[in-house]
Amino acid sequence: MSNAEVAQVLGSPNIVSTDEERREVWIYDKIATDYAQSSSSGGVNILILGVGASAGASSTSQRTLTVIIKFDNVGKVRDFAYHTTRF
Repeated sequence: MSNAEVAQVLGSPNIVSTDEERREVWIYDKIATDYAQSSSSGGVNILILGVGASAGASSTSQRTLTVIIKFDNVGKVRDFAYHTTRF
């Protein structure tokens, strides 16, 4: 796959650098945040300063994805690696 095809599929990389032999290395670094809200099924409402609010819980989690693509001297993919986390 050429670097133009990679850019067409993944878009522009976050970082472009070169390795010790001056071959391009592209790095994609993405972060996503997930929000979840649940409400109480018991029908309990809380009245705070005249504003009604449902009882429940919320949570937030984040996911990261880092993709490193290494190209050869003619701009073709020679290697790639990725790492993902969730917290």
